[in-house]
Amino acid sequence: QVQLVESGGGLVQAGGSLGLSCVASARAFSNYGMGWFRQAPGKEREFVATISWNGDWTEYLDSVKGRFTISRDNAENTVYLQMNSLKPEDTAVYYCAATSLIASMKESTYHSWGQGTQVTVSS
Repeated sequence: QVQLVESGGGLVQAGGSLGLSCVASARAFSNYGMGWFRQAPGKEREFVATISWNGDWTEYLDSVKGRFTISRDNAENTVYLQMNSLKPEDTAVYYCAATSLIASMKESTYHSWGQGTQVTVSS
């Protein structure tokens, strides 16, 4: 298990930007694939982005491609999600998660989750 703590959520107007961070308490952080998921009110949690152990492979939800960027700093045990051109439909609680796979788009493959951080985009 890995303890994960997200930060950086908040309220932003449509078209604005926010950056999320997730710090992991793992001695071997670079051994984990990392992902970001989100859950909007009344909806199921969905995949947003994933990044491989060394950061050289990423994948995104189609609706965020070109707007969101996932990155990681293994020296700081941190994964980031930079969100640009935000839309009201991006409003959700955002979660970071860790998997023992290289990377994954499947929620069921993640074994550790943060508590979530709220992102609200006003129109």
